[in-house]
Amino acid sequence: MSFLSLTIRNRNSFLFIAIDSFKSRHWIPLRTLTSHIPHSHPPMDNSSNNNNNKDQVIEDPEKKKKKEEKAREKQLKKEKFLQKQAQQQQVQQSSSAPKKSEKKAARRGAEDENPEDFIDPETPSGDKKRMSRQMAKQYSPTAVEKSWYEWWENSKYFVADSSSSKPPFVIVLPPPNVTGALHIGHALTAAIEDTMIRWRRMSGYNALWVPGMDHAGIATQVVVEKKIMRERKLTRHDLGREKFISEVWEWKDKYGGTILQQLRRLGASLDWTRECFTMDDQRSKAVTEAFVRLYKQGLIYRDIRLVNWDCVLRTAVSDIEVDYIDIKERTLLKVPGYDKPVEFGVLMKFAYPLEGNLGEIVVATTRIETMLGDTAIAVHPDDKRYSQFHGKCVIHPFSGRKLPIVCDAILVDPTFGTGAVKITPAHDPNDFEVGKRHNLEFINVFTDDGKVNSNGGSEFLGMPRFKAREAIAEALQKKGLYRGSENNEMRLGVCSRSNDVIEPMIKPQWYVSCGDMAKEGLKAATDEENIRLEIVPKQYLADWKRWLENIHDQLQEYGVYNDHWVVARNEEEAQAEASQRYSGKKFHLIRDPDVLDTWFSSGLFPLSVLGWPDDTKDLKTFYPTSVLETGHDILFFWVARMVMMGMKLGGDLPFRQIYLHPMIRDAHGRKMSKSLGNVIDPIEVINGISLEGLHKRLEGGNLDPKELAVAIDGQKKDFPNGIEECGADALRFALVSYTAQSDKINLDIQRVVGYRQWCNKLWNAIRFAMSKLGDNYIPPANLNLDVLPFSCQWILSVLNKTITKTIKSLESFEFSHATTAVYSWWQYQLCDVFIEVIKPYFSGNDPKFAAERRHAQDTLWFCLDNGLRLLHPFMPFVTEELWQRLPSPKECKREDSIMICSYPSPIQGWNNEKVENDMDLVESTVKSLRSLAKESRDRRPAFVLCLTRAVEEIISSHQLEIVTLANLSSLTVINENDAVPSGYANTVVNETLSVYLELQGTSSAEAEQGKMKKIEELKKQIEKLEKIMSAPGYEEKVSPQVRAKNQEKLDSLKERLLLEETTGLTIASK
Repeated sequence: MSFLSLTIRNRNSFLFIAIDSFKSRHWIPLRTLTSHIPHSHPPMDNSSNNNNNKDQVIEDPEKKKKKEEKAREKQLKKEKFLQKQAQQQQVQQSSSAPKKSEKKAARRGAEDENPEDFIDPETPSGDKKRMSRQMAKQYSPTAVEKSWYEWWENSKYFVADSSSSKPPFVIVLPPPNVTGALHIGHALTAAIEDTMIRWRRMSGYNALWVPGMDHAGIATQVVVEKKIMRERKLTRHDLGREKFISEVWEWKDKYGGTILQQLRRLGASLDWTRECFTMDDQRSKAVTEAFVRLYKQGLIYRDIRLVNWDCVLRTAVSDIEVDYIDIKERTLLKVPGYDKPVEFGVLMKFAYPLEGNLGEIVVATTRIETMLGDTAIAVHPDDKRYSQFHGKCVIHPFSGRKLPIVCDAILVDPTFGTGAVKITPAHDPNDFEVGKRHNLEFINVFTDDGKVNSNGGSEFLGMPRFKAREAIAEALQKKGLYRGSENNEMRLGVCSRSNDVIEPMIKPQWYVSCGDMAKEGLKAATDEENIRLEIVPKQYLADWKRWLENIHDQLQEYGVYNDHWVVARNEEEAQAEASQRYSGKKFHLIRDPDVLDTWFSSGLFPLSVLGWPDDTKDLKTFYPTSVLETGHDILFFWVARMVMMGMKLGGDLPFRQIYLHPMIRDAHGRKMSKSLGNVIDPIEVINGISLEGLHKRLEGGNLDPKELAVAIDGQKKDFPNGIEECGADALRFALVSYTAQSDKINLDIQRVVGYRQWCNKLWNAIRFAMSKLGDNYIPPANLNLDVLPFSCQWILSVLNKTITKTIKSLESFEFSHATTAVYSWWQYQLCDVFIEVIKPYFSGNDPKFAAERRHAQDTLWFCLDNGLRLLHPFMPFVTEELWQRLPSPKECKREDSIMICSYPSPIQGWNNEKVENDMDLVESTVKSLRSLAKESRDRRPAFVLCLTRAVEEIISSHQLEIVTLANLSSLTVINENDAVPSGYANTVVNETLSVYLELQGTSSAEAEQGKMKKIEELKKQIEKLEKIMSAPGYEEKVSPQVRAKNQEKLDSLKERLLLEETTGLTIASK
């Protein structure tokens, strides 16, 4: 029960009570209110205003009774008078709704509004939303976005039918990593893809949007390892393989659910019946089958190569998981597993003694610890300083090994450093190639956890690599071989998952031969005679070519605990193959503990989500998919893999088009980072969050105290008042509208807030429409354009063009153009012009507007129905809510939901260029009059001076529209033969039209001053342009097109000046 605050006051000797409820105040006549007051409280009147007066005289009961009757009669008369007055006023201002609705509205106006009528009743989960009797007076995202999604999902509107005869349209959601919650980048992906899928579904396609999650191999491993270390002080090695995998599945079940709920909150219309996970049974089966097939085709092979090794995770990591730090000079950095910071950016020099005491050769390195694995010294063959040492050896100072001096013109730059280079083939990519060219020994000197192994010698055995760095430098000094150090600029590779410094290590791994597959993928996108794969935006085609033309065979195995790769499809098959290969021999099968790169399973996603390798109905119906939408940063790492795998294993490209969206930055253009405090959680934008709430999220993370302080300070600057509640619709619309920035999006939350406010504009447009349509309105099946008023013909014409532009923009992936078209029509044409211009039709029961009222109602309904369906893919929640409130046509059954309605298509006959041109002139006239009126809303008379007969006819026939939109008291059309009005301010609309508005509150001198200022500004522009056009060499240097444009502009400026001077302001006292 809501609390009501009652305040009594006397207005013109008639008692009123103010009821304060839900932050609104309504003044209601006392007699009307008494029926709402419990009977235990008697009606109050003027005689009871002073109940506390102890000297009050007790009246005779009979006299009191007569007095009360007389007062009641008097009060009834006043009530009848007020009621009649209110009804007359309502008639003047009401719409042309049916009489029954008018009477109903009149009764409501005399009674207090019931707040409960504006509140949505509770809706059982999965049921169609139960909406309030009356539309709330303001848009609320929380109220509007509640219940619709559960009903959509429960109604199976998202489910695609593999037996349907409709043309398929298929998108596979880039599977988010099951490592936590979604970020704003995921929200961008969901917004764009849901826009596409809802549009295609409404356009008659069998639309399938497949949801999935990626196990994210190493990323998940890191998170789970931190969890068990924090909670139980155990490593994954302490747990063992099976128990650790069990922990990973627990994590997936817990946080995977969070991700799915976030996608639902965003309104993503995914087909949840086909939800999958890259490590579920079907996807694991696909990975095994792909590996076996590629292996048997000779495309997967095992080799010993250098990999990016993470000593903390004890695994190889892909190039995409390596970040680089640019170091200019000596720098101390914190490295996981070390108590003290480690020094980088230092070039250390030391000497190798030549065999036979013939001297020494000095080399330099930034990683002196790797010298334990040196197997040669390289010099340039043309470097005369070392020509006498060709073919000789140096002696390793710790192991005593002989290291040959080799000549290598490819690696060695004789002008850099000493001109001699130490070669460590097992720990450096360049040295690895030198080792292969010269058949050198490859010696690995580190264990998997980054400690010196037995190959490094007993003196340093078991030392962590960076502690060995210090020990080796000290040992060389003792031997007299250390030659000093200096600053050195370098790039340091760091694992993005663990922050460990990457150690190049030689490891036996599985690789995929990519050469031929890459050529096919390249040809599909670049063969101009047969383009089968379109990349949008086209600028990324160059990246596609560069990567695939220079592709290396892909590492496919990771040394981590997970469950993907086996040599054969299963143990029985492996046993049978081994028995055949090693017939008569004893053998023992051991399962490889390493696993495939997570990109391998992700590369199969378009196939595996549809049931491959099984020959499923989904695979036959929905493969290849239609569009791959993702961020441009993984074009090579994921998209190229899908193309190669799809063509090789699926027999066709996995999709026909690739749309690459921009990467999201903060409002200042900075990369979003927890340490900067600028990471935005989409749910926090949808629901809103206080500054304190943002701080708490940071404090619950793993930032160190210094980073936390910086992050909190960043939040205070960017979100001083927290983040306002914006709702999913506003966030989606803002993100999609940002896609015009093809490379990066600088996301400003205030723009999202602006679209939330725009939702309120839509809300009010429907509220206005409902008030004008009335309770008994039934829309027609079609419109007869020939009888429609001018404004109705115009709004339908511009709506038709908006529909065409929106569809073309969606087809060409120009999503920002689509949002601009839809927004502009709703905001600037429907709300700002049409709704305003038809108000006179509803301002009373004037018979002359009877036909116009009905036509305006019908046109308004068609506009709202089409406009909401046009907007639905971008803003699904608010459009569903508003569409459900529109009356239904009687002749045909309407769909249950807007999301399964037909998408608007252009209607032949709606386009009307003449009407649009006429309205352009009307709007220009109104704009000029409003400019003269400035901020004033006083209704004033105006004149329009028309210098041609055609313009005069247009303005004369549309005076009502101009008077309404410009808020005029009257409008007089004059021509060049009429006297120019005095006492009016004027301005030029164009060369054939000027407007005059009565001065109000402005002196003649001020008006004249404004006029002269405008003339002076025109003269300055003319002078500036004439100076440019008369400059020496102008004719020779400037192109004919630019010269013609400048001349056209100059002529236009001169015409405007002439009009200002000749039809200038004449002010005289009235």
